[in-house]
Amino acid sequence: MMSDLQPTIIDQSLLDQVSTQARRSPRLRKNLNFHPDDEFCSHRLLNGMEPGSYIRPHRHLDPTKDESIVIVRGKVGFVAFDDDGNVTMTKVLASAGDTVGVDIPHGCYHTLLSLASGSIFFEAKAGPYRPLNCRETAPWAPAEGDEQSGAYLASLESLFR
Repeated sequence: MMSDLQPTIIDQSLLDQVSTQARRSPRLRKNLNFHPDDEFCSHRLLNGMEPGSYIRPHRHLDPTKDESIVIVRGKVGFVAFDDDGNVTMTKVLASAGDTVGVDIPHGCYHTLLSLASGSIFFEAKAGPYRPLNCRETAPWAPAEGDEQSGAYLASLESLFR
């Protein structure tokens, strides 16, 4: 029955919960999905991310997979790359800053890194969820968990010092 549905309130308590879960996660990040399942047509989520979390640069080739990121708490570094792995843009995104988000077109290699503990961003993109394929992960960047990923993350972090 539709009348039983209730809105989810995004308050400081919920943000604290997401941050705590991210800090406790081995990957140092945690999603809180608002969409009902991976097959849903519209994905909306909070993504808590701590310093040291590595997201391999990637792109979404599906023309329906543009994604929007808005910082809700903290500070995140955004990096865009060309097809050869050269950095084409860096931007500090901060909830209390001049730049609070980014809209990323499909086909654009990018990554995000946490620049402050407790950082959380809201992400929206079309579903359904599909794992990245080999044409979407950056061939010039180490995979998550690879022994080179820490050094590569440090090189990205140096772009924001």
